Amino acid sequence: MNYITSLESRLSSFDDVLERRHWLQHAIEHSAHLLPTQAPIRVFVHHNTLHAFEDLTFDEAVQQGTVTFGCHAYLPEDQFRQKVAEGRILPQDLAAELAEELGDDVDHLIGYLGTRFHLRLAMLQHPLRMGPDAELRWLLSETDALRKFRSETSADVREQMIADTRRWVMRDLLHNEAANDPSMRGAVKALFRRFDSSKIEQWTPAVWEAFTLSLLWHTCRAGVHGVRRFAPPAAPAIRARSLLLDVTGKDTDRMLNEVLIRFCASFLDQGMASWRLPDCERGFLRAWTHLYRDSHPVDGWMRGLPAELRRIERLGLEPLDVIDECLTDLGVAHSEREEYLTQTLLALPGWAGMIWQLETNTEWAVHPAPAGSLVEYVAVRLILERLALAHTAQDLLGDSGPLNELHSRLQDKLANSPRVSVDQRAFVVFQLAQILGWKPATLHAQSKGEWANLVEEIEMFAGPQRRRIYHLAFERRYRTRALDAFIAHTPRNTPVVDRPYFQLITCLDEREESFRRHLEEAAPRCETFGVAGFFGVAMYYRGAADAQYVPLCPIVVKPKHYVQEEVVYSFEGSNRRRAETRRALGRTGHWLHTSSRSVIRGAVTAIFGALASIPLVARVLFPRLTAKIRGACASIVQPPPMTRQLLERGEPTPGPDLGHLGYSVEEMVDIVQRVLTDIGLTAKFARILFILGHGSSSLNNPHASAYDCGACGGGRGGPNARALAAMMNDPRVRERLFQRGLLIPRETVVVGGFHNTCDDSVDYFDLDRLPSSHRDDFETAIVSINEARRRNAHERCRRFVSAELSLSTDAALRHVQARAADLSQARPECGHATNAICFVGRRLRTRGLFLDRRTFLTSYDPTKDNAESNVLERILQAVIPVCAGINLEYYFCFVDPTGYGCGSKLPHNITSLLGVMDGAASDLRPGLPWQMVEIHEPVRILFVLETTPEAITKILQRNPPLRRLVENAWVQLATLDANGTDVHLYYHGDFQVYSAETTNLPAVKSSMDWYRGWR
Repeated sequence: MNYITSLESRLSSFDDVLERRHWLQHAIEHSAHLLPTQAPIRVFVHHNTLHAFEDLTFDEAVQQGTVTFGCHAYLPEDQFRQKVAEGRILPQDLAAELAEELGDDVDHLIGYLGTRFHLRLAMLQHPLRMGPDAELRWLLSETDALRKFRSETSADVREQMIADTRRWVMRDLLHNEAANDPSMRGAVKALFRRFDSSKIEQWTPAVWEAFTLSLLWHTCRAGVHGVRRFAPPAAPAIRARSLLLDVTGKDTDRMLNEVLIRFCASFLDQGMASWRLPDCERGFLRAWTHLYRDSHPVDGWMRGLPAELRRIERLGLEPLDVIDECLTDLGVAHSEREEYLTQTLLALPGWAGMIWQLETNTEWAVHPAPAGSLVEYVAVRLILERLALAHTAQDLLGDSGPLNELHSRLQDKLANSPRVSVDQRAFVVFQLAQILGWKPATLHAQSKGEWANLVEEIEMFAGPQRRRIYHLAFERRYRTRALDAFIAHTPRNTPVVDRPYFQLITCLDEREESFRRHLEEAAPRCETFGVAGFFGVAMYYRGAADAQYVPLCPIVVKPKHYVQEEVVYSFEGSNRRRAETRRALGRTGHWLHTSSRSVIRGAVTAIFGALASIPLVARVLFPRLTAKIRGACASIVQPPPMTRQLLERGEPTPGPDLGHLGYSVEEMVDIVQRVLTDIGLTAKFARILFILGHGSSSLNNPHASAYDCGACGGGRGGPNARALAAMMNDPRVRERLFQRGLLIPRETVVVGGFHNTCDDSVDYFDLDRLPSSHRDDFETAIVSINEARRRNAHERCRRFVSAELSLSTDAALRHVQARAADLSQARPECGHATNAICFVGRRLRTRGLFLDRRTFLTSYDPTKDNAESNVLERILQAVIPVCAGINLEYYFCFVDPTGYGCGSKLPHNITSLLGVMDGAASDLRPGLPWQMVEIHEPVRILFVLETTPEAITKILQRNPPLRRLVENAWVQLATLDANGTDVHLYYHGDFQVYSAETTNLPAVKSSMDWYRGWR
């Protein structure tokens, strides 16, 4: 019986252990969704920084981001006020958004002082100075704040307030004792003594103005005195670390991070380190134990670590058991454990997020993290946290009590929160009283309850609430100007050209908007289209000189096909020799890198390393010339120019092995048909059709892939464009397309190419296959494309301070080429900065409209879609997530460049081939550097779709991810009628008819005539 009871007890205990493990595993994985989802930096993919909160509305999410990450939700108030001063936000925009926000409370009265609407509008339109008590005392005593009204106070209000105050003081306060209280009477007499009451009849208007303001200040101080605070109290700290920091000023997280940063960099290293971390393939905890189990730590707080690791190893504790034990030792209640784990992960979010990414997205890494790495990271961090807390409490406070009671002991040591300052509250009312004309007599007549209501109204419309209204008004102004332009730009009912000389398909990227616009101006008989830059060819791709496959498609797509580039057989021998040369140079470079870390060989390396300063200086002083020399030298080791893509698959199943590479002919037909149908190009083909992928090249730029094609997952779209061109030229594909009702004429030749958005160069693929009958057509088109390159560079240079506004187009092209090759250039190109709109529709609706490189242009012909809008649905499934991800990342990295972004790139160092750190050791910095976003204007992207509200409503109902982005207002959405200019704006869950403010647009002959001379 005892045996059975004992067995049941052990089984019950085992079940409890499994349940606790399961709960902790789930809690950690749930908390992980708050971590950055940035991929390794070589495949940087734009995404919504607050992706974890997409189930909330945008406003709720940014507020939650402030609570969770401590980051800003909107621009600082002074920047918004600057936009008001510049006319980028108009008074009617503020009034409209404020009225919409207040709804039925817009006319709510605040005693006898006016309405809630007018109070809040005044707080938005006029800057209110705030500061600590010392600053306010200096301001009141050393400036004219108590002598002259604010400059915004109108002359009528000023004169009325002075006259009313004079009448009130002379008639009531001094001669009618029953009409006033003793305190006010005493205050007035004190003011009279200060202003010399013996000569009151001789007081000038300036003296009466100063007296009125002094009395107003006294009235405001007396009124707010004793009014309770309305702001909610701060949430109590869960971690003892926070309390210990408040009590002692010592941050134990910093102690932990110094150790963990070095270890994480070694554990996740993708090939930068000279040697691999021992046992890293066996997991984070085992590698940590191997390194520290038998060590003798120098830091005193880590002295107990080896013994603790040996104990864990001896007992055979699993990582989840270690976490459970640590949380118990730290005194964390079960109800607080999930929040505690979340804050633990967010103590070093960059590295924790990268561990999670390399554990769950193994295709991104050469050396993925073993399963369970994030759990083991948490276990190690909690072990260190126990040691750090116990040591710091003992060392600084002499506290050696039980660790599980440290939180409560620290709580007792904290001082009470400081009381709200009377002067700070009174000064806000004092400023508003001058703006709105609140007289001292009126304020004095208020009861204590009315004063409480007034202060509550002011304090409930605090900085975050004001910044939100500013932001909405800023978006409203840009949205109004944009929609008015679409309405005013009435298109012709006929196509732009009857039979184009040539056609060109680019990525929908907003950087291609200006390139297409200039090309259409240089060659009016051409026709351009925009589509997601992977061109429907989702694949894992490996170039002839690449070591591994990389995905070239949107991040929401998982490729099934593999494509490899190989050198043609006649150059195979040359390619083999060049490959051997590359490997030899690589081994030599690696040897020099590792040798520099030894004493003797390091000295030799240092001597010869001085020679490296020559090309280093040349890249800064003569970037274009150096780039040409480097290109000529690199051609010796690069693969021969004659290559081909292995596009056609022989075996039925796709895969990375020979025979399984590529696509079947039927799959190629599907891809070509889908792309042509999506963009509406099903007839009137030109003799030459260009397909241009895009990417960017620059030196000394860790975030180079962030300038590449977002639709290619941070890769370059050239291989995709080349693949689609080859598919479209395939006679078998054309034959089967014809059988499906889509005719590509025999005389149409498709040429793939690559547009470098940094230096505005264009390269073309497979020109050896260009028929001689089309060479004249090709050369004619190239003349126009080259002219578009020069003009595009010229337009880009207006955003570069280093470029003179008087540059010619040729000089502008040379300037952008030099920026791309300049080793010292921190801003090689501005990337997606200023993106704000995505238009999905026919080019005839936007052709000739100057969209300032701010608009993603996606081609779609609503007249060729079916009743269910399936083509539009297919387009939006890729376009909305990709464009919204780019836009939102730029938004957040601008409003908080060091919280959501990674700060200035100047102190950045690449670590582990994964990302960047500040200096030699910091958290891994996700997000975009300031140099990429500094000219951005943070507005949520506006999708303008050439369709009907009914069609888009059905599409959203069928696609929950898209519906979530739209309904939760992460993006703005409007429809443009295909047969007219009616616009419907999606607002609060419904489409509303939009009325234009103006239908007049200025007209000029060319883009250059519009922007010339404007920085």
